[in-house]
Amino acid sequence: MQQLYQHYQLLLRWNRVLNLTSIVTLDETVTRHYCESLFLGLHLPPEPVSVLDVGSGAGFPGIPMAILRPDCRFTLAESHQRKAVFLREATRHLRNVRVSAQRAERIEASFNWVVSRAVNWKEILPIAARLGRQVALLLSRPDAEELLETSGVQWQAPIRIPWGKQQVLARGQLCST
Repeated sequence: MQQLYQHYQLLLRWNRVLNLTSIVTLDETVTRHYCESLFLGLHLPPEPVSVLDVGSGAGFPGIPMAILRPDCRFTLAESHQRKAVFLREATRHLRNVRVSAQRAERIEASFNWVVSRAVNWKEILPIAARLGRQVALLLSRPDAEELLETSGVQWQAPIRIPWGKQQVLARGQLCST
């Protein structure tokens, strides 16, 4: 909890000069950012895995997941240089996190999981198909319904986020071509 709160304090300070998030009240930040991220982290497999967080921005979902799962390796991909600087500062104490200050399309690595939140899923799937084996996305129910019709991924039934109005977690296995 202390690490999550430290991240929140840093987020508030940096958000004054760098638009990291429009959600800043503690209650809303906990519910929308931290709880959703931790919910995703709880749905990773129990063994250590490597995870790419595409469009990490303020560090969601990657930072809370990395705190929850210190046994896993996380790469936070953020192409906006100033946000990447924030991510480096926010993860200095997390040995299982690496920040990649570039577009995820330019990353030359492979991951067990590609995750994202608040990024257009149509942009994520080609990245996931190239870099990962599994994909997990936090998105709205209408987006999830459209997403489930895409080919190239064997989707599991979306999991409704218990406190969310329309938010779901969509997970899938990428099909080899």
